[in-house]
Amino acid sequence: NGCSYGDAPDETGRVADTRRIDYLQQHFQAAHQALQQGVPLAGYYVWSLLDNFEWGFGYTQRFGLVWTDYETQQRLPKDRAYWYSQVIARNAVS
Repeated sequence: NGCSYGDAPDETGRVADTRRIDYLQQHFQAAHQALQQGVPLAGYYVWSLLDNFEWGFGYTQRFGLVWTDYETQQRLPKDRAYWYSQVIARNAVS
């Protein structure tokens, strides 16, 4: 599950994708509520690890946890990657 917003590294190399963090946080909270109500939810997949080629959009939309420079193949973790690593480490969304 993913969402696409325009993003690019700033002058410091940071990719601030706060809207995606909000998106995931809302989905995780909804998944938690579903579990509490007895829904047999076995997992949640974040789309995707890296920015990639999308059949419907080509390279114009970026969904990855990691920003990819398609010319140089440089990769930069987005803010969401750091946030998600903390969610996994704590097994909780705060």
